[in-house]
Amino acid sequence: MSQILFLFIFIIFVFVSQLEARDLHRIRFRSPYLYPEGLTYDPLFQHFIVASSFNLLPNPTVNAVSDAGVTETLTLITSQLPPDSTILGLSVDHRHRRLLAAVNSPSSPYLASFNLRRSSLDLDFLSPLLPSTGIANDVAFDAIGNAYVTNSDKNFIWKVDQNGVASVLSNSTLFRKYPVNETSPYSYCGLNGIAYVTTKEYLLAVQSNTGKMFKVDAVDGTARTVILPEDLPLADGIAVRDDGVVVVVSMNSAWFLKSDDSWAQAVLIDKIALDKEGYATSVTVGGGGRVYVVYGYVQEVLKGISQEREWFRIEEIKIRSKREKEEQEESMLWPILLIGLGLGYFVFWKLQMSQFVNRMDRKRD
Repeated sequence: MSQILFLFIFIIFVFVSQLEARDLHRIRFRSPYLYPEGLTYDPLFQHFIVASSFNLLPNPTVNAVSDAGVTETLTLITSQLPPDSTILGLSVDHRHRRLLAAVNSPSSPYLASFNLRRSSLDLDFLSPLLPSTGIANDVAFDAIGNAYVTNSDKNFIWKVDQNGVASVLSNSTLFRKYPVNETSPYSYCGLNGIAYVTTKEYLLAVQSNTGKMFKVDAVDGTARTVILPEDLPLADGIAVRDDGVVVVVSMNSAWFLKSDDSWAQAVLIDKIALDKEGYATSVTVGGGGRVYVVYGYVQEVLKGISQEREWFRIEEIKIRSKREKEEQEESMLWPILLIGLGLGYFVFWKLQMSQFVNRMDRKRD
């Protein structure tokens, strides 16, 4: 009987595990030495875009990744980026059919704007970000084509207009107000992920070394600290869903946040543990409004562990509403009942057969 009970529990466990696996979309893709940090989604061609975040390759590389994990290198058809460049933040401006990329070279940080085609990238402009100090980390854009880039070393935000003219949008003292533990990991990384809230004219930016979130006016650059239910330590990427929910990821966690007062303060909907080894750095909203993170394993290069990785991952992360959880429980109920009835019938049959054998044995005696 104990073996039958164990078998029943094992079958239920496998069934639930497979159900969970079907719910979440997981993409494994091959691109040797890429170590992507930025992730974005092109809704027209329905593929993800990633890029090389370290200069381990002969030239900066930008790849398209399909839902099935098919990888294609997007060819730079007009101009190469500066030698030894790395690409961090990426964002598809679908209205203007361009890819925005935060580029860093030994000489200067840049914003690159590419004419986005199915298999190639035509460089519209490569704008030096002035003052040319610090690290260009993440990029967002507004409806008319202005781009906004975070400086994670010097803690300010650049603005680049449609023609590629760069200026400093915000150098608020709030960005340097909160204490930083200099002994903590990545204490040097300040402002990081940035997103534009389309229904308003403001930005949301997160700061890695303090775990703070800031609301920044996209016109005059004034900033306010968003009151959070908890700090977001090592906050890296940020994305806004169509329903207004904001998702922030770090190497450890993903926070799903919402606000009813235009981000004066936020409420935590859910917090999900991420694969620490994979080191999630960026988050984007893909097809069907699904939320995805990229596991680029960049800590392997940062810590000098390895420079030979070939495979990387893009994975969906998801929270379920109360209704969705109830529907999942209902969908699981009938298969469990059927399995239970089947095992019950098997136990009953086994007992009957045992009694029959015992009676036959007694008759022989």
